[in-house]
Formats: sequence, C-alpha cells, structure tokens
Amino acid sequence: MREISCAVAALLLAVPASAQPYPDRPVRIVTAEAGGSQDVAARILAVGLTAALGQQFIIDNRSSGVIPGEIVSRAKPDGHTLLIYAGTFWMQPLVRKSVPYDPVRDFAPISLIIASPTVLVVHPALPAKSVKELIALAKSRPGELNFAMGSVGAANHLAAELFKSMAGVDMLGIGYRGNGSAVNALVSGQVQLMFATASSVTPLVRIGRLRALAVASAQPSPLAPDLPTIASAGLPGYESQSTTGFFAPAKTPPALIEKMSRAIAEAVADPEVVQKLVSQGGGAVGSSPKAFGEFLKNESSRWLALAKEVNISAD
Repeated sequence: MREISCAVAALLLAVPASAQPYPDRPVRIVTAEAGGSQDVAARILAVGLTAALGQQFIIDNRSSGVIPGEIVSRAKPDGHTLLIYAGTFWMQPLVRKSVPYDPVRDFAPISLIIASPTVLVVHPALPAKSVKELIALAKSRPGELNFAMGSVGAANHLAAELFKSMAGVDMLGIGYRGNGSAVNALVSGQVQLMFATASSVTPLVRIGRLRALAVASAQPSPLAPDLPTIASAGLPGYESQSTTGFFAPAKTPPALIEKMSRAIAEAVADPEVVQKLVSQGGGAVGSSPKAFGEFLKNESSRWLALAKEVNISAD
C-alpha cells in the first residue's frame, strides 16, 4: 500500500501545478458500430469512468474496420479522445498494406480491459461431437468443411486459421459483415462451424440450435463452465481469445495515461461493472500501460508469424 501511495504521489508531482485538472471537459471514446460487443463494453466502462473521474465519457460509434483507429491516431494527444477496440484494431496492419495508422507508433496503450473466450461451435447437422471428431472429419473431407468469420484478421478468423494450421486440416472461410451475421449463417446451416464469442452463441447452444465443442482459451472459462479447452480436447497448445483494449493517441502525457489506467482499474473492480461485462460474455481484466504494451507486442508477433505462415492477406 505504501508503494502504491508513493507512486501516485510521484505522478501527481510530475504534473505542473499550473496544469488544468484532467479531464476538464467530456471525454470522447471512439469505438465500433452501435450494438456490438465493443460498443456495449465501452458504454459499461463509460459509466464507471464518469463516476471515477467526474466528467462525462461520451461514446462515438463508427463503422468497423480501420476508421476508429484512424480518427484517434489523428486526435490531439490531450486525453480527451480515446479508443476502445478489439484485437482487430492492432491486427489489421498485419494483414493489410493500406492501413492509415501504425498501432505501435500512433498510439499509447492504456489498459487491456476485456478478455473473452472464443467458443468452437458447429451446426447440429455436422456429425462431430468433439474436437477430435471434428479434426478427423475435416481430414476425411479436405476442403469441404467451411467456417463463418468476420473480416480478414478478425479474432474469429485468426482462431480458425490457427486451428487449421495446428490440426493440419483444410477448411474454407466464409466472410460476413460482422459476428451477428456470421452466427445467423451458422444457425441457418449456410456454414458448418465457427469460432464465436461466448455471449453470441451460448443462448443458441442452450436451446439446441448450435453445438458447442470447446473453448479456445488456455484454461477452462467460467463463462462456459461445461466445456473443455480445445487444447485439452484434442489439440495441445492451442489458445485463442478475443480481447478489447483502451488506447490514447501517441504523445499523450504519461501522467494522463496513468490516471486513466487507475480509473479503469477502479471501474473493473466494481462488482456491478464486472457482472455487466460477464453478462456480455467478457471477462474484465484491467492492466497497467506497460503490461498492456508487452501484451500487444507478444500478440502481434504471434499472429504475424501465423499470417506469414498461412498467407493471410486482405489486400
């Protein structure tokens, strides 16, 4: 506790006495389109941050893809325009040549806020009731099985490509405009399987519209307590999850970054906030800017290697 108090005092001393308190006006959080999981998470956190920092946090919904990142990368680095976005944000430059920002050069990481388990689900008509059976079926029918995914480089796309690579199977990816459209295609039988967020498929699994085989996280998830991990069910070493992070423009003063990080930590420690995030299929995390930066480097390195190995490209 004494160490934390000293760290806070040092940060306060680092800000000139004449500086305006932060935030001194409403803060804009740019995120994906309204109604999606990122939008919901942003709105939940905005309430907690408003309470913690005494200024309103306003959600600015934009089309998915590179638009939110482009807006925030060009914003004034004063802490009043921030970004909440999933892993697609920092994965897009790995699979596209024309992305108008660099996720390392143009942004300051604040905190990892959500880690959501990906669930491997299949249409009930597919005769596979376990990971091992799915791998065996795919090997017996090379190129015939297909999976639903969002944009190239999205978490569900990368999860499927990793599965294909590690299992040594050939399956066809079918792209959709978003996670909701992809799930609908799976339910209707247009595609046969998908790596989906837990929140989007759990209700459908419960009523028998889909069959869940396993979770993609390294450890069993409380959000899908009855499912084994893919690693333990037939593909050792497999791990993939959907993550969402909080970013500021590059050159935002470190003292503001730290203040936001502490406010996020306070918000995700609130049981009510945690419960709301869990109900949306997300596990509240919260991390230091340094830890989040290291996480981004490791994830980027890992997925870049996969993208090169299997030639993933959106251009």
